[in-house]
Amino acid sequence: MTPVITVSGATQAFDGRIIFRDVSFSVMQGEVFVILGGSGCGKSTLLKQMIGLLTPSAGDITIGGFSVRSDVVAVRRQIGVMFQSGALLGSMTLLENVSLPLALFTDLPEAACAEIARLKLALVGLGDAASLLPSEISGGMLKRAAIARALALDPPILMMDEPSAGLDPVTSAGLDRLILQLRDTLGTTCVVVTHELASIMAIADRCAMLDAKAQGLIALGSPQELRDQPGQPMVRAFFHRETVQ
Repeated sequence: MTPVITVSGATQAFDGRIIFRDVSFSVMQGEVFVILGGSGCGKSTLLKQMIGLLTPSAGDITIGGFSVRSDVVAVRRQIGVMFQSGALLGSMTLLENVSLPLALFTDLPEAACAEIARLKLALVGLGDAASLLPSEISGGMLKRAAIARALALDPPILMMDEPSAGLDPVTSAGLDRLILQLRDTLGTTCVVVTHELASIMAIADRCAMLDAKAQGLIALGSPQELRDQPGQPMVRAFFHRETVQ
């Protein structure tokens, strides 16, 4: 498989306080790669580095061959991002929200942008909700709409921050199925930040586990490998819902 993302020695510090250091891994084309760990370990911080919102204090990240240090605009052309809150514009309908990236970054006429937006909404199961405002839909629908907007420009890589956060188990399972569907039908490479164990076991091809105490990466592999890994108390505790002795 071909690496489409390479994280090489990524480090992040704020005012001298290390969040994580020397994190390295690759994400392969067409896989669902999950960044996991307990609260405060730096999962979302690492994601912000990967989408160019934070410059690593040390190390580098390349996406599609472009560095977040020197080619952040080219990096962002490779990715679509679903933020944890959804980050939809409340004054716009779902159709208008999904159309917005097309209007801003392409020369397509308005009618074409709207038609593509309808197709993206249909792809995530919201074909009948195009005229609704974000305040008029459920939390699960909001997450799906945010994914539709992230897919508007057909990026090869989709990055999602806590997609299941705040959702009930049934809605969360439906979102997991959607992520796998996008991977299987579109060939989209998915990077997911989450601490939701059920979702990790359902969707992840491979995982990178960060730990706040270790200030970095402590495990890398499939969720099954990490779950059964001996000799790593923090990894075992996470996957078996145990306290660390």
